[in-house]
Amino acid sequence: MKTFYLVRHAKSSWDFPELADIDRPLAKRGKKNAPEMGERLATRNIHPDVMVSSPAVRALETAKVIAQIVGYPRKDIIIDTKVYHGNVGELLGVVQNMDNQYNSLMLFGHNPGFTAFANLIANEEIENIPTCGIFACRLPVDEWGAVALGMGETLFYDYPKKPFERD
Repeated sequence: MKTFYLVRHAKSSWDFPELADIDRPLAKRGKKNAPEMGERLATRNIHPDVMVSSPAVRALETAKVIAQIVGYPRKDIIIDTKVYHGNVGELLGVVQNMDNQYNSLMLFGHNPGFTAFANLIANEEIENIPTCGIFACRLPVDEWGAVALGMGETLFYDYPKKPFERD
């Protein structure tokens, strides 16, 4: 059994319009939401085996905050350019190419790819994964390479404005 978590980056700042999209940092709200969502993961006793982030500043900052809270070494976060604005096929490829030594994977990235991927991997009808939203899915496989669209089972879907409910 494999498990993966899609974490959309926390709210980004538009205070510096001269910055390239990839360089936008977290906004004040993002800096508040990322630790809150990290605490929700810790409360659920979630400790991923591997974390992979888009190279975008806002995604990597979100990953680092959550890593610290759930006890994952920040220096071990893998940066994968395919996650930056990745479409469903690219995101599926990232998942399928994970090392099988890992049983749980946490991806940090962006919409619209994350919402589309969540919907197709687990036959969901999520309209939009909001900033710092987390979609968790269980996959009935022993190898990441066997992951296919439609096979996932949703474990939870959480986001900052949703009242927290323990599973």
